[in-house]
Amino acid sequence: MPHVTIQHFPLDLAPERKRRLADALTALVVQEFGTYEGAVSIALEPVDPGDWAAAVYEPRIAGRPEQLIKAPEYRR
Repeated sequence: MPHVTIQHFPLDLAPERKRRLADALTALVVQEFGTYEGAVSIALEPVDPGDWAAAVYEPRIAGRPEQLIKAPEYRR
């Protein structure tokens, strides 16, 4: 505990970028949750843009506003 899942449009992140992302997120989670690095897990979950509304936005964002700590501000 804790586990962080990032759902995102498909993006080919180089191993170095993944490492930097994992390091930065881990450091912040450790600091804010008062835990240790070995307790943190992080997953990247690509979601096709055509599936975003049904797979992510409706069930996980619009469907659970009380769990959001930051809501999206999509550009049109």
